[in-house]
Amino acid sequence: MSTLRRREEGPEPEHAGSPVETLVIAGARRATRVQFMALGILAGTWGAHIPSLKARYALSDATLSIVLLAAAVGAVLSLLTAGRIVGRLGARNATALAALVVSLLLGLLLEYPDAIVLMMAMPIFGAAMSLFDVSINTEGSELETRTGRAIMSNLHGMFSVGGMTGAALAALLLDVGVAARLQLFGICGGIAIIACVASRGMLETHADSAGGSDKAHFAWPKGLLLVLGLLILAGLTAEGVMYDWSVLYLKQELGMPQALAALGYAAFSAAMALARFGGDYLRSRHSDEALLRTGAIVAAFAMGVVLISANAWVALIGFAVVGAGLAPVAPILFNAATRVPGVSRAAAIASVTSIGYSGFMIAPPLVGGIATATSLTMALGVVVLAAGLLAFGARFVPQTAA
Repeated sequence: MSTLRRREEGPEPEHAGSPVETLVIAGARRATRVQFMALGILAGTWGAHIPSLKARYALSDATLSIVLLAAAVGAVLSLLTAGRIVGRLGARNATALAALVVSLLLGLLLEYPDAIVLMMAMPIFGAAMSLFDVSINTEGSELETRTGRAIMSNLHGMFSVGGMTGAALAALLLDVGVAARLQLFGICGGIAIIACVASRGMLETHADSAGGSDKAHFAWPKGLLLVLGLLILAGLTAEGVMYDWSVLYLKQELGMPQALAALGYAAFSAAMALARFGGDYLRSRHSDEALLRTGAIVAAFAMGVVLISANAWVALIGFAVVGAGLAPVAPILFNAATRVPGVSRAAAIASVTSIGYSGFMIAPPLVGGIATATSLTMALGVVVLAAGLLAFGARFVPQTAA
């Protein structure tokens, strides 16, 4: 139901009148947008080159699912310490460190001597990706609190723009014949430099690090954190399947050349970005519950149409609709987690993300196993199921203040 209500702002903005602080906050906001986009480009490049990875190491669907599982395991395990790392290094330094590690390992993705070495690198890659994610979401939550303005949807929109850019760039370079390994070297090298430079514009300290030593650096999910984590699990399971398998689905099941198939990932990310850029406006006029439920129902319906039609162009349009439907999940639920008292922002985000990233851990073997037993088309029904569960669980999202 549409309602006109005041955005919940939490505490009063800490810096309302100082010109210096205003400039610092503005610079940090720009830097954080760049970081979200940088992470998105890395994720988009990774997703677009999963077929390259499969071909380079001659992986079956089942073996590929194990490789993706290894990355997800590293991502989940790192979340036990991500809050402490961010608390000790600061979000800006943790972001730079994570960006360097992710860029290095992704740049070398096709250079490992065999699949065994690849499997050993994947947990480190996943751990660095999750640290990057926690660091920039912590920064975004701090900026939202300091300014009293909703910006999380905008920031996550930049991630989606990055995902679209990474996937579209890969499609273009493949189409003109640039070798996959050269693409990875160039893109990852450039992102490493951009992320490190941008990190200097992020905030030096956060309220949690300045005066919150009594706050836990990791909170075992329970109560409200557990509920939010399970909802993020459903959303990120659907999102993770789209990132990891959409290009392969278009190429393998529908016969698209890889250069065109990469546009499936780009369409998904582009629609998610557009929806997120309007997300902060919608959050000021509709309840979080309504936005989550409506988006999840739309995503489930669109994915069902894609799988039933088995048409490549319907799939491209459908993937875009799925992206728009899933757009509200991360901005709303991550921000809701940071309002739980007694834990630092980084700890709250790490806590719910530890469950959410389990979706990345569950989805690869689940989709790979179903694909091996039946088909990839049947396996992608997981997206419909996850979106349906998210729609059902939206009722448990706490309402913001009226």
